[in-house]
Amino acid sequence: MSTIKDLQPKELWNNFYSLTQCPRPSKHEEIVREMLVKFAKDHNIECYVDKIGNIIMRKPATKGMENRRGVILQAHVDMVPQKNNDKQHDFLTDPIETRIIDGWVWANGTTLGADNGIGAAAAMTVLASDTIQHGPIEALFTIDEETGMTGAENLEQGVIKGDLLLNLDSETEGELYVGCAGGIDATMHIPASKSAAPKGYVAYTLTVGGLKGGHSGMDIILGRGNANKILFRALRWVAECGLRIISIDGGNMRNAIPREAVATIAFPAEHKDCILAEFDMVQGWVKKELSATEPDFTMSYAEAKMPSRVYTGVATQRIINTMMAIPNGVQRMSDSMPGLVETSLNVAIARTKGEEFQIMALLRSSVDTAKDALAERLVCLAELAGGTCDLTGAYPGWKPNMESPLLKCMQDTYKKLYKTEPKVMAIHAGLECGLLGGMYPNWDMISFGPTIMSPHSPAERVNIDSVGKFFEYLCEVLKVVPQK
Repeated sequence: MSTIKDLQPKELWNNFYSLTQCPRPSKHEEIVREMLVKFAKDHNIECYVDKIGNIIMRKPATKGMENRRGVILQAHVDMVPQKNNDKQHDFLTDPIETRIIDGWVWANGTTLGADNGIGAAAAMTVLASDTIQHGPIEALFTIDEETGMTGAENLEQGVIKGDLLLNLDSETEGELYVGCAGGIDATMHIPASKSAAPKGYVAYTLTVGGLKGGHSGMDIILGRGNANKILFRALRWVAECGLRIISIDGGNMRNAIPREAVATIAFPAEHKDCILAEFDMVQGWVKKELSATEPDFTMSYAEAKMPSRVYTGVATQRIINTMMAIPNGVQRMSDSMPGLVETSLNVAIARTKGEEFQIMALLRSSVDTAKDALAERLVCLAELAGGTCDLTGAYPGWKPNMESPLLKCMQDTYKKLYKTEPKVMAIHAGLECGLLGGMYPNWDMISFGPTIMSPHSPAERVNIDSVGKFFEYLCEVLKVVPQK
């Protein structure tokens, strides 16, 4: 098979192919929205676009299923735009190139968009089918899930009629999710003044790369390297040698573990050999420490052009100290669900901008008070550095309901189909269920999906067999949802 359009179930993979042809990074969903509206028109499906840009489609029950409770199939249409440094790709104009390798679908040097394109394609397939049995169906295609969940947050009140939500945005087949973490964005602004470049200095770039990155919630437990933290570990080691920062550029997505980071720095020419040797030493330490999780880690340096102005010695120390002090990674594991991260922080972006150093972090927790306490810790750290910290984009978690009738129905259906019990889980990531459940507190909600590895990174891939199993299960669940 040379193309995903040949895979089974064919209708679902053809719909996913259509999504790969629509550039759709977060906040740029115009093309995919137009495609979905045309899809609805071509299949004579009722379609409505709300004020924020979410797409709602409706289809009446198949004959004999009119007495079933209304089901909402929910997926987001945006994707995380990440690519390898050597890949030429414009996420605003270029389609995603797909590859089939050993039972998995990958992209070619970019994120694939299986998160959440497979879920959206599954909903499209149900809507277009004349053979799948179901009660009253609505499909809610939300926008901007990956950079703030503004689609779910601004969904028009009262526009959805059903009360059983099937969120199609989980990433391990055989797992049913009944809860998720809440989150908040923190942006630290640290003042950093500049002065004339000292005489007798040379400029170098220091680059950290080769890291796996990944989803800042689901993959945070894997112990992968954070390019920003590694970069500043190296800078701190030589900070007392007259170091001056020229620029910092690390990470580019708030919800992705940063894979690459670059510092342009200046230091006395007389210390060059010593400083470069120290960088080599730090690289060796990190390689050894992360040998199991980050075998492709690299740290390299190259001579650069000296600008006329650099950050002052005081500003350089302040920037380095702040980045060394900021927490990162898993902060606490859950007491109630073994193996689940309760609270975490991802130092996603670090960059200089004019006379300011910015740090952007995404904080997650299934315990709102723990999330708030961690956020205040960053506020205090910013204040100690003479700066400020903005807390924005907060969204709630989703509290599990183990007595859910929908959960029992889905457990029974999975066991009947596959002769094994599905795992009932909570997830350390933000699902739109938290926001939607706050808006529609009467909803019964479950999240599930196929197996997707390394979302939010160019290593993203989806298991082909799991997609078929996921869709078969979805269709079977639609047949047996509870009656009104």
